[in-house]
Amino acid sequence: MAAPLKISGFCCRNEKPLANFIYRFLSTNSATKNETRPKNESRETHFGFETVAEDEKEERVYEVFKNVAGKYDLMNDAMSFGIHRLWKDHFIHRMAPVEGTKLLDVAGGTGDIAFRFLQYIQSQNDDPIMVEESFSIPTNIEAGAYSIPSDYAEEEKIDLSGYKEDTSHVTVCDINQEMLNVGKSRAEEAGIFTGIDWVQGNAECLPFEDNSFDAYTIAYGIRNCTHVDKVLTEAFRVLKPGGRFLCLEFSQVNNLGLRRLYDSYSFEVIPVMGQVLARDWKSYQYLVESIRQFPNQKKFAAMIRQAGFGMVTYENLTFGVSAIHSGYKLLKVVK
Repeated sequence: MAAPLKISGFCCRNEKPLANFIYRFLSTNSATKNETRPKNESRETHFGFETVAEDEKEERVYEVFKNVAGKYDLMNDAMSFGIHRLWKDHFIHRMAPVEGTKLLDVAGGTGDIAFRFLQYIQSQNDDPIMVEESFSIPTNIEAGAYSIPSDYAEEEKIDLSGYKEDTSHVTVCDINQEMLNVGKSRAEEAGIFTGIDWVQGNAECLPFEDNSFDAYTIAYGIRNCTHVDKVLTEAFRVLKPGGRFLCLEFSQVNNLGLRRLYDSYSFEVIPVMGQVLARDWKSYQYLVESIRQFPNQKKFAAMIRQAGFGMVTYENLTFGVSAIHSGYKLLKVVK
């Protein structure tokens, strides 16, 4: 087994060092002058609507979430009128984990998905007959359709007092230590010390062995990654055969009239909220812009298929403001 390779402070498995060396050697020697990239030239990508060097984006995204970590729940509530909680509840219901599931939750530092996963498993233990209606959330959720409790305004209440340790486990992986610290604090306050691990790691180069997890989730995090294709490839690698990939992400509103209203709200209201509630205009301006740069539902589904996943589907939530993408690491039949 190859030893872990440290890259930019994060652990990445170097599975075939000899093959990688030969590939790099051949690639270097076969490159023409026109194909050779100057050492001081870096590839470019987007940071919101701004064009930046690829190696700069990761640092700037890290700073964004370092800045918003302390007010993350408050701002999510303010921006979505609390509906993001319903989206996440529905996300876990669509996942429908069973006891014994090993989940990897990437970019999940604050624990929103991890805690819901544990709650869902516990609810199965308490009442094995779960009715569909108790978890189902319509795909056309509107702001006024649900009453958001007033205590959601500051921090989500986690009730895992009845949680019992079983064979289920969730590993929360996030590149940002500040976000992980928020999640750890919430877990400690809820008295959760088992069934969950916290790992600082890069979604593009995960510090886990192949075929390690039954399910992989990433909620509102993949659009912030520099190389989405690498994130998907890593997700495929760490999933066991038959494992499921699930992504909850902001997406494209298809109705033109609603899209215009949504855009006006996003660009004219959300950054102002960021300034008023978190004293941070720029970070929330970036978050709004990053949503518009992310591929729409069909294009992202195509990327998931290209990474090797089968049975790829997506489900729109609230007219496409958010979408749940799903795919499976299917067993290949050798003829």
